Amino acid sequence: MKLISAIIKPFKLEDVRESLAEAGIDGMTVTEVKGFGRQRGHTELYRGAEYQVDFLPKVKLEIAAQAEQVDRILDVLMSVAHTGRVGDGKVFVMDLEQVVRIRTGETDMEAI
Repeated sequence: MKLISAIIKPFKLEDVRESLAEAGIDGMTVTEVKGFGRQRGHTELYRGAEYQVDFLPKVKLEIAAQAEQVDRILDVLMSVAHTGRVGDGKVFVMDLEQVVRIRTGETDMEAI
């Protein structure tokens, strides 16, 4: 089992969700987050005053999946979330040792 965490631009969320559903991936957790990478934020103008925005709004997706599904998920994320501009995001793939569904007590793949 693997846990895939992807940080993407917020306006790409719905396209990614639809594409993952079409690929047979139906469960994920979405969190609104802020951060920066190489782009280091940007400056904005508000009521005539310029100010620095250090942390940019992003969306974090977390997907628990079978190891065999990882390549399909990565293909979707890489193709759909890609804009070609700085700040497209990152994808992290980690081993997932155990999963338990609280309601039923099912474990591991049955819980996903």
